[in-house]
Amino acid sequence: MDLLQKIKENARKHNKRIVLPEGTEERTLKAADQIIEEGLAQIILIGNPAEINAKATEFGLKNIGKASLVDPISHANKQKYIEIMMEIRKSKGLTAEEAGKLIEDPLYLAVLMIKAGDADGEVAGANNATGDVLRPAFQYVKTAPGISVVSGAFLMILKDKEFGEDGLMVFADCAVHPDPTDRELAEIAVATAKTTRAIAGIEPRVAMLSFSTKGSAKHAMVDKVVNATRMAKEMMPELKIDGELQADAAIIEKIGQSKAPGSEIAGKANVLVFPTLEVGNIAYKLVQRLAHAEAVGPVLQGMAAPINDLSRGCSISDIVNLVAITVNQAAGK
Repeated sequence: MDLLQKIKENARKHNKRIVLPEGTEERTLKAADQIIEEGLAQIILIGNPAEINAKATEFGLKNIGKASLVDPISHANKQKYIEIMMEIRKSKGLTAEEAGKLIEDPLYLAVLMIKAGDADGEVAGANNATGDVLRPAFQYVKTAPGISVVSGAFLMILKDKEFGEDGLMVFADCAVHPDPTDRELAEIAVATAKTTRAIAGIEPRVAMLSFSTKGSAKHAMVDKVVNATRMAKEMMPELKIDGELQADAAIIEKIGQSKAPGSEIAGKANVLVFPTLEVGNIAYKLVQRLAHAEAVGPVLQGMAAPINDLSRGCSISDIVNLVAITVNQAAGK
């Protein structure tokens, strides 16, 4: 069973409620139909019910009738959500009138459903920019306890099974935070370990990467990784983590034994945490293209509930896969 099959199988067991705020968008509707057909999640579609049903008929979709349809303009929980918004944002001076307008925006409505416990996760972005998807999430769902930074992980499925966990590795941060502090880097490491367990179902072995291995170079950038490794251990004492390690020392056992003798991670890492976004983004794209690896993600991590952002060029299968991943994240909470 390959990774995506495993993720889908786990999703069927958990059957979480995933809200899709772009409920009238064609790819989203077709993905929702497939998700319901495969039993991956309970789907909530936000949009005018008449328009959703008309499009479902137009596209020949047979399962949309099994989804929950929520009209963003008129629904039973509108006032409840407005009150939650005003309580959370009262220090920012949010008025009832402003909240009443915002709650009619499907992206705000989706996160308020999650905040109120009426949904377990969200997938959006097929028709909206990343900033528009994440802004309501940051304002109302916020980050997980003990985490101040959101980051993006990629599941890297390699053809060479020698690396990681039978060819599976997890890279972070490759998508969100440009230059984390040592504390933020530690939080990214902890969040990525949890993502690895929840989605891939494997025990994380985390390498904190640098251009130095165990003091072979001296620089403030190296110090950041050393400090982050120590902080991550303090945050999650049971975590298998080591750093600072160069990339070859992290993934090739002979080099790891030579450069970091006695390390339980060196040469055996299945999670790579990069010191900055530019390094992580460049690395995952190089591995994807040069090693012909499959890159699944980015999976957003660090939020109090799973909220994932699609590329506006996404395919139907991208949406289906990301919903399955989001279900696994929700179960891992």
